[in-house]
Amino acid sequence: NRALSSSSNGLEKRPKLRFPGFDEPWKTERLSDFADRVTRKNNRNQTDLPLTISSKDGLVDQVSYFNKTVASKDMSGYYLLLNGEYAYNKSYSVGYDFGSIKRLDRYPMGALSTLYICFALKKYDSNFIKAYFDSLKWYREIYMISAEGARNHGLLNVPTDEFFETKHYLPQNLNEQRKIAAFIIALERRIDAQQSLVDNLKKYKRGLNHKLLSEIDEQYNHELGTVCSIVGGGTPDTLRSEYWEGNVEWFTPSEIGKSKYVSSSLRKISQIGLSNSSAKSLPAGTVLLTTRATLGEMSIARSECSTNQGFQSLVADSKSVLPEYLYYLQILIKPWCEKYASGNTFREISKASLSKCVVPIPGLNSQKKIVCILSRIDDMIEKHEYMEESLTQIKEGLLQQLFI
Repeated sequence: NRALSSSSNGLEKRPKLRFPGFDEPWKTERLSDFADRVTRKNNRNQTDLPLTISSKDGLVDQVSYFNKTVASKDMSGYYLLLNGEYAYNKSYSVGYDFGSIKRLDRYPMGALSTLYICFALKKYDSNFIKAYFDSLKWYREIYMISAEGARNHGLLNVPTDEFFETKHYLPQNLNEQRKIAAFIIALERRIDAQQSLVDNLKKYKRGLNHKLLSEIDEQYNHELGTVCSIVGGGTPDTLRSEYWEGNVEWFTPSEIGKSKYVSSSLRKISQIGLSNSSAKSLPAGTVLLTTRATLGEMSIARSECSTNQGFQSLVADSKSVLPEYLYYLQILIKPWCEKYASGNTFREISKASLSKCVVPIPGLNSQKKIVCILSRIDDMIEKHEYMEESLTQIKEGLLQQLFI
């Protein structure tokens, strides 16, 4: 069907994607037409559960999300939000320039700061409205009412009365609402199942990794500094343009640990920048190990590269240890880094401390067997992570076509 068609009543709005049997145009309604503001207070401390909004995970317990509570000890002045009600977080984040609207699904009730705008539906299928707000189609209205440049401590300046006057295109047919909602819910369950599969594979890999290493006889224990060279990094003078935008890969800690191998860095330095700094040329196969601020993250360099000073990278002695085997020793090296790191501004593990980390280094044949087993699991994890990412992209694309 066409997204926009003409009729005797003027312009009619239809979504780009419709289920068979539905052709009625969608109508414009103000938020206040289908929702009432919620201002009830937690004045009798009916709940002691402080909530926050995660753009990805929805309304969640602050303790679970932040590992601490940032709410006031006395939450009697907070809003009391009940299961099935909605809240708008005016804070912008990456990918959510105009904030998030989420429904309380995880708990019977919770307390929410009065910085949020809360509301309850008075009509329409709630699962449909939840999916609609996830589509972010309502951003065009927020864009029109938020004062340009008026942001206070990360909060958009969105007047509450104007928020409830925002316009939304919605189907009047309840069956169409339910059809769309059921489809999105089924897709979300498939994504959740895929995510659970990935999480379980990672848990299995960690357990097997521990088991394989624990079975190695203690006679094969060695200090890390005896089986590989440990090499630090550095940053060329940022005011010298000739030191930058060259052809030398130059990694920072934020680029490490997301994947087993890395090949291309976000920034490059020049050969003259490499020569005039404490950055070092590292051969292909070097295990890049973060040792400042972010501790113990690892990736293997596919090609010659360098790093900044947040690393103590491991260059394997080819006669003693495989780079891939060193990579799987992360399960032992990372806790060592976290235990022996020091520093006030940035916690850091020194080269001297790292070199004394004791790890099992069996013969190369045994290393190859361990690498082979764990690499197969890594391949499975990568395959299923790709599937999860693809399903998520499909959902995001459908949300844009199923709603106006």
